[in-house]
Amino acid sequence: MRHVLVAGGAGFIGSNFVHYLFGKETPPSRITVLDKLTYAGNRSNLAKWENDPGFCFIQGDIRDPKASGEALQGVDAVVNFAAETHVDRSIYGATDFINTDVLGTYILMEEARKNGIKRFLQVSTDEVYGSIEQGSANEEAPLNPSSPYAASKAGGDLIALAYHKTHGLDVVITRCTNNYGPYQYPEKLIPLFITNALTERSLPLYGDGGNVRDWIYVEDHCRAIDLVLEKGESGGIYNVGGGQERNNVQVTHGILDLLEKPKSLITPVKDRPAHDRRYAVDDKKIRAMGFKPSVTFEEGLAKTCHWYQEHRDWWLRIRERDSEFKRFYELHYNNRETS
Repeated sequence: MRHVLVAGGAGFIGSNFVHYLFGKETPPSRITVLDKLTYAGNRSNLAKWENDPGFCFIQGDIRDPKASGEALQGVDAVVNFAAETHVDRSIYGATDFINTDVLGTYILMEEARKNGIKRFLQVSTDEVYGSIEQGSANEEAPLNPSSPYAASKAGGDLIALAYHKTHGLDVVITRCTNNYGPYQYPEKLIPLFITNALTERSLPLYGDGGNVRDWIYVEDHCRAIDLVLEKGESGGIYNVGGGQERNNVQVTHGILDLLEKPKSLITPVKDRPAHDRRYAVDDKKIRAMGFKPSVTFEEGLAKTCHWYQEHRDWWLRIRERDSEFKRFYELHYNNRETS
């Protein structure tokens, strides 16, 4: 693809994908990022490429047809990361999730249709399948979302598939397991616990800590997205797994061991509503295309801890100066009933 639009490219996975594309042996001739720069978007994530002639940044909202239409000019392919993604936030209020993840996806897709975009990749999540106690969900499994966030992503997926079937738009969808790595806003489990531990704060562990997730290092996810972008079948859905299942207690202990911090920092707190016990995807389809994660969880967690240790200014700016981070942390964790 010559010109790629990365919607939500200033966020965690989106910015890592931009770094990945520029690092390819043959990168696209042009990469445009469209990002609203909400609380989780950070333009400094892309500072390395600001002066590159092949890079363009547009601050805009995918829900705005004018902004989306202008960003799509001359574009060959779209990769849509733009979304509200934090389950806990969706419990307090789903409006932004529905507006961005469903309505925003529709508007971006409609503008892509009007502009004759050759390929549209919708980045989704394994959470659309809901909790899976045993086995794993393949791409034909029914959607069974538990949280407003997961429901909003499922809605975006269905809009994407409808545009493929109705309008012939070349759509592909990826549904990935839990990501971790550099540039992740410090409200999700791994960056929250790393930065809390580094500042000697307690680590608020939900319930009994037995919730299981399959973890994938973000760069491996970026490779999978690129593979589907280039070779995925039109209308196809591709699960992306890391093959690294860990429960939250194991993740927490791993972080504390790497940072040489005491287990006494762990504070059990009341579990969140409808907290899915386990996610697991059957990713044979993308593995048959040649994809295989290259980073083990232990390697990736060590790299992630090291990145946050080396980039204290990046996350301290968020934790100490970002009023939105402080507002939500106080709302969600302060005086939270212990389990």
